[in-house]
This record gives sequence, C-alpha cells and structure tokens, in this order.
Amino acid sequence: MHSSAIFLIEFGAIILGLGLLGRFAGRFQFSPIPLYLLAGLAFGEGGLLPLGTSEEFVAIGAEIGVILLLLMLGLEYTATDLVSNLKTQYPAGLVDAALNALPGAAMALLLGWGPVAAVVLAGVTWISSSGVIAKVLGDLGRLGNRETPVILSILVLEDLSMAVYLPIITALLAGAGLAAGSATLAIALGVAGLVLVVAVRYGRHLSRFVSSDDPEKLLLVVLGLTLLVAGVAQQLQVSAAVGAFLVGIALSGEVAEGAHGLLSPLRDLFAAVFFVFFGLHTDPASIPPVLLPALALALVTAGTKIATGYWAAKRAGISAKGRWRAGGTLVARGEFSIVIAGLAVTSGIEPRLGPLATAYVLILVIIGPLTARFTEPVATRLTGRSRRSTTTVTGTPQDRDLVPSPDAPAEK
Repeated sequence: MHSSAIFLIEFGAIILGLGLLGRFAGRFQFSPIPLYLLAGLAFGEGGLLPLGTSEEFVAIGAEIGVILLLLMLGLEYTATDLVSNLKTQYPAGLVDAALNALPGAAMALLLGWGPVAAVVLAGVTWISSSGVIAKVLGDLGRLGNRETPVILSILVLEDLSMAVYLPIITALLAGAGLAAGSATLAIALGVAGLVLVVAVRYGRHLSRFVSSDDPEKLLLVVLGLTLLVAGVAQQLQVSAAVGAFLVGIALSGEVAEGAHGLLSPLRDLFAAVFFVFFGLHTDPASIPPVLLPALALALVTAGTKIATGYWAAKRAGISAKGRWRAGGTLVARGEFSIVIAGLAVTSGIEPRLGPLATAYVLILVIIGPLTARFTEPVATRLTGRSRRSTTTVTGTPQDRDLVPSPDAPAEK
C-alpha cells in the first residue's frame, strides 16, 4: 500500500480514537487527558499497535499543540492582570513553589538522577493543570465562589513563572554552561518585560492592528503571528512556548475574545495529539518500575497543594470551608507537567523521567477532580469531630477559625 495511504489511515484512526475517548470522558465528566496518554502508550514502542509513517507528523502536531496551549493561556490574561497578581498574590506564589517544587526535586535526587533532572521534576510537581481546574470549577458551579479568585491567582502566577522557568530548563537540557544559560535567561526576562510593557502601554494599538471582522483573516493573522514569534523565540534558545504565551498576553479586548473562539478547536485537536505523542515515547513496560515512586510523589504533592490553597485562602480572609475547597481544587496536574517532562524526554537526560511523569500525571489528573469535590466535606467532618471532642473535654471550642463569625459574609 502507498505510504501516503498508510499515513492517512494511521492518522485518521488516531483522531477518530481521540474523539471517541473524549466523548467517553465527557459522558462521565472527567478529564480526557489520562485517556489520551493511555492511547499514546498503546500506539508507541512496546504498545499494542506501534505507529509507522505518521509518527513524524504527530511530532510536528505535538509541537503546535504546546504552542497553542500556551497561546490560549496567554489570551486568558491581560498584562494588567498579571502585574496586579504579582503585586498582591506573590507570597502565595512563593509558598506554592516551595511546597510543591521541592518534593519533585528531592525525589529525583533520591533516585540518583542528578541536578538537571531534579530541576525538571520540580517543575512537573509544581505546576497545576489550568485546563483541568477550570473545567472542574465550571462542573461544580464554583466560578462565583469567594475562594475562586485565590485559585485563579495562583494559577496565573504559576503560568507567568513559566516564562522564567522554561528558558532555564531549556538551557540546562541543552547542556549550556553558566554564561550561556545566564544569557538565555537574561534574553527571556528581557523579552518578557518588553512584551509586558508593550502590552500595558500599546496593547490597544496592537490589537487594533491584528483585529479583523473576517474570522478567516483573524485566524490566519493570529496563528501566523504566534508561530512566527514562537519560532524566533526558539531560535534564540528561549522557548517556543514562552513566545506563544507572550503573544497571548499582548493581545486583548475583542481580538483576544475572537481569537479564543476561533483557536479553541485547533487547541483541543493539537493538544490531544501532544498527549498522544508524549505517550508514544513512553514504553508501557517502563512504568511499573517507577509506579511506587510516582504514587508516593502524587500523595505527597496532593497534600502540599491542599496546604498551599488552604494557606492562600486563609490569607485572603476566606472561611475554613472555602480554604479546604481551594486546596482540593489545586491538586490536579496535567498539560504543563507533561510539557515540561516532554522537553526532558526529547533531550534524553534520564530515561525513567518520562514514565514517572506519565504515571504521576495519570494519578493526579484522576484524583484531582475527586479532591476538588470531597476535600471540604471530609475535612469539615473530621475537624467537626475533633472540635466536638475538644469541647467535651474542655467545655470550650479550641479552633475558633472553624466556626464562621455571625457577621461574616455568607459563602457560596
């Protein structure tokens, strides 16, 4: 059979399979990401049906998927939002980084993987999944809750930190020395700062230049500009993903809204291809040896994310129930953990890092929606029992923070 016909059959089967998996996940109201990863494992080396001619095209599609993920993320925020979040919520961002990055780094060092792998695994365990969390908030009807702005602020800070983090690991994975790595980071910070200044002062003019009443022209201009900037950023050894993220931040207003609607289907398509591609490069036989470390890391970092959300919500004056909801909602990891791990897999620094990251994300992307739903009622029941026990022994409740003040505003 002709190679082009084989390519069409293979790629068509992949897209059709992803569509059916997405429909299955939607019926049971959970994220399709673990199913996409499993599909990649099935079609990759050591899987049930390894691919042949379409793998190269899937690799290109995966790279476009990463670019579109970061572009769409940037479109969610304006430069003013980012500056405001940095000023008001940076302590929560620092606590988030410390509590959730350190377990990943410690695990890599304990496994003997070296400092570069430690920096990579720190990023894998640090970044929550904005996509999964946004869906969970919508599904649970919590978008109007008082704790939701705290959750979104932490996600914004994590996403913004990628503009610094990704150039660092790109330089490390490339084996760049201290001078070259410092130059790469300086370029990344300079470009990010320049884009933020341009977006704040001249964002309207830029958006007006890109704007078009014709959806076709708007799609072509935004997509072409994004790919061009991403390519230039990668050529400068910064990161194509960072370039796409900055383009999204620079666009605002009606242009951002219009581009979001036009690009969402493309983002979903190529992001699904990206997860499959990551699975393709993970041998299913390599997962069982790292399953216990992945499970231990998932349990530890689920706890640290809950602690992060609880602390940040308490700092914002949210009552105990809202604090537990904030913490439970932040547990899910997903697309960006895989993006970070994918960079390491491509560079070949540690063959076991990809399987561990796959198992880790599979565990937390399944557990995440459950912790979002059940952390608050379980914690309330446990702390309620503890309070009743304390009251029985001493005659007075000791944990007054768990009892909302009569003058406190009602929470959803």
